[in-house]
Amino acid sequence: MIDATVKTKSGQIMADLKKENFEVREDGVAQKIQIFSRDELPLQVALVLDLSDSIGPFLGPLRDAATSTLAALKPEDEVALFTFATEAELSVPLTKDKTTIAAQFNTFKAGGATNINDGIFNAAEYLLKEAPNGRRVIILISDDVGTDAGGQGTHDILTETMAADVAVYNLKIPGYNPPSVLFNATLIKGLVDIRKVVEQTGGEIFDVKDVANLNAMFAALIQRIKTRYTLGYYTSANGATGKPHKLDVRLSSSFGKKGRDYIILAKSGFYLRP
Repeated sequence: MIDATVKTKSGQIMADLKKENFEVREDGVAQKIQIFSRDELPLQVALVLDLSDSIGPFLGPLRDAATSTLAALKPEDEVALFTFATEAELSVPLTKDKTTIAAQFNTFKAGGATNINDGIFNAAEYLLKEAPNGRRVIILISDDVGTDAGGQGTHDILTETMAADVAVYNLKIPGYNPPSVLFNATLIKGLVDIRKVVEQTGGEIFDVKDVANLNAMFAALIQRIKTRYTLGYYTSANGATGKPHKLDVRLSSSFGKKGRDYIILAKSGFYLRP
């Protein structure tokens, strides 16, 4: 199963495509698309919330944004909440009650380092185990200034997110970081390359420049994950489960050239599961 977002070169969503408009290649070989839908399969979403020192002033606006935007998900969609500062942990397991997620924001206090690595890794590991048959999405809510590399590096995170077939989205918020913190962050080895993870899993970065735009950007992100196409085919891949297989999703030649005339956001590979 592959989730894909299709945009024009100018960034407009192409929302009326049909199955015959798509082409899928696995390791360079064309595949027959057997399943095609848009926002019909349930979503399993893991919110991964930064609770480090720099995020404290933004918890109130984030709570308000989560309250309104999560309500736009379908009743059958499920949401889990992970938090991270120095340590990452599951705060709310997958639930269809989105109000529970938003209400939890009221109990949080910010403080500690910024261990983004373990936040993403733990969420991907959890979704792989608890939601093996759903459309899995991670939404990282952070200023993206890591100050603690945790126990997982970028390679491990990429492997885990690809194994979980999860798309990573990033709601990048303007945290409060003194110049000394920003400088020290450049010296820390092993910090996750967020942009690389987002690109290879077929997600997007929504950059909130001003907290006044937070609600609109959060709503746009939720709408984006709801308008992804789902393409399914039966793989002929075999061999060791640890070997990654390459994927290429594009439109038929009548739409022009991928990357020049249109943009497709979709995962670039997958791992066979045991």
